[in-house]
Amino acid sequence: MRQSIIQVDAFTDTPYSGNPAAVVVMLQPKNDAWMQAVAREMNLSETAFLQMQITDFKLRWFTPLVEVPLCGHATLASAHVLWEMGILQAHEQARFHTQSGILTAERVEGNWIELDFPARYQQPYYDDRQLGKILGIREAVYVGRYKDDYLIEVESEEMVRHLNPDHARLKESGVRGVIVTSAASSNGYDFVSRFFAPGSGIDEDPVTGSAHCILGPYWQWRMGQSEFVAYQASARGGVVRVRVTANGERCILGGQAFTVMRGELL
Repeated sequence: MRQSIIQVDAFTDTPYSGNPAAVVVMLQPKNDAWMQAVAREMNLSETAFLQMQITDFKLRWFTPLVEVPLCGHATLASAHVLWEMGILQAHEQARFHTQSGILTAERVEGNWIELDFPARYQQPYYDDRQLGKILGIREAVYVGRYKDDYLIEVESEEMVRHLNPDHARLKESGVRGVIVTSAASSNGYDFVSRFFAPGSGIDEDPVTGSAHCILGPYWQWRMGQSEFVAYQASARGGVVRVRVTANGERCILGGQAFTVMRGELL
């Protein structure tokens, strides 16, 4: 039985920018090896697998190398596909059962979609892995850690944009992911970032929703505000709206999405 597969550029309203994700709408359950093989075949930072249930959806995410517990851009792409294919009506909420609990997506003004994700709080960390040096950072403003992900603040947007990491050494360091961020100097944005994910087999992720679950609470602490417009300054680039909820437990991530390709897995 053929499976529909749709490629969507997420966190952008322009084709061939933002972060591309493949979305497989599964008509029947498939095993992990099959999903990992499809993700490897697609060779994108994430491939999402949607399994329809009675009133909602099971959602899993795979890089070409591993399954991941949380992914923003492929969730955004999945919700976009559900509305675009008419599986959900425009006013209906998308509910996903995932490794990170129940995640929801809703259409808001214009073509924007909002994702309800868990907030993640990093803690100060001594850079004993010398990640700053590997990334080409002379001096960090701040270094923090959330589980296997690291956050490094640098002094300027220019430094973020011009980083040239040693990807081979990053892979050898054993870290899952590193976020580099600064306050924005570009008009219209509050902060900028880039995300490197050697532990997931990705040198640099173009736009990373899950990283903003760490960045939102961090910049709330640094700036004293709860709502942000963020730019991930990869080569493709993308815009993420971030809102930390009043109780501090959730991050609402806003983005747009654009379908660039539809096909079938034979």
